[in-house]
Formats: sequence, C-alpha cells, structure tokens
Amino acid sequence: VAAIAAGVLINTAGFLQTQAEATGEESTQQVSDRIQIVSTSGDVDGSQDVEVLRFVVALAPGADPVDLNQASIQFIGEQGEATVSGQDIEDSSSGDDAVADIQGLDSNVLTDNSDRAEVAIDLAGGGTSIETEYDALDEGERLTAIFTTAAGASTEKEIRVPTTITSDQTSVRL
Repeated sequence: VAAIAAGVLINTAGFLQTQAEATGEESTQQVSDRIQIVSTSGDVDGSQDVEVLRFVVALAPGADPVDLNQASIQFIGEQGEATVSGQDIEDSSSGDDAVADIQGLDSNVLTDNSDRAEVAIDLAGGGTSIETEYDALDEGERLTAIFTTAAGASTEKEIRVPTTITSDQTSVRL
C-alpha cells in the first residue's frame, strides 16, 4: 500500500512540476513578448482632422520575435471601440501598405531590437492601409490604442490630437 501511495505521489509531483513550468513560460511571454511604440504621428486632411494614424513599433527589450500579423490593435475613445485583428495587418509587399518596413524586414516579424515597422491605420477609410470603424479624429480628441501580441502581452498608447491644427500642416506628432 505504501509503495502504491508513493508511486501516486511521485506521478502527481511530476505532473504538477510540468504544469508549473508551462504556466511560468506562458506568464513570462505575456510580460516580456511585447512591442514598444517608438513614435506616433497622424496625417492631417483638408478639414484639419487626423485621418491616418502611424505607429512606428519595435520589440521591447528582452522580447522574443513578434509577428505583427498575429497582433491586434484595440482602439477606445470618444467614438466608441474598434479592433483591428492580425489578419488585417498584411505584408506591404502584397500591395497593402498597412505595415511599412522601415529597416528592411523580410516579413512582418520583428526579430531584433533594432527592427522597426510602421503600422498605418486609416481612420477615414479612403486609403490602402487598415480601415477601422472610426472617423477621422477632430482637434483635441483623445484615443487609446492597445497593441496585443499573440502571447497576450499588451502595450497601451494614449493619443491626443493637438487642440489647434493649422491648414498648412500635413502631419502632426501624437
């Protein structure tokens, strides 16, 4: 009886150790496999509204490679909520310029801390980049963008459109 009980305890301990290791790996990925937003800008239309958001993104320090095709972007603001899924973030070589390679990426996978990619979100719906449910952003409008990688790690960016945009401005830093 004691031998059977010892065998059951050893098997249970082995199972729990394997489960703990898997949980630890997943938790580490959710914390470290994220991207960082290097800069954010917007293209201004003739009505002094921001119609295209441009995010330059890179790997966060210590992150494993991140495939932008498997990431999602959630927008929360005055106009409600919209989500852009990874399927919409296509390779720029396919004709869709939603992701522009800034430093010669072969694909939409950030593999090194020096890799940079630009993700363009077309709020007005007239361009070839990713379109959302949102309209162009007015002067003074606020919007939160949350980038989530396939591992579940998220990065949040607060966007604030300047309160005054002049007619000669074609882009603004957000």
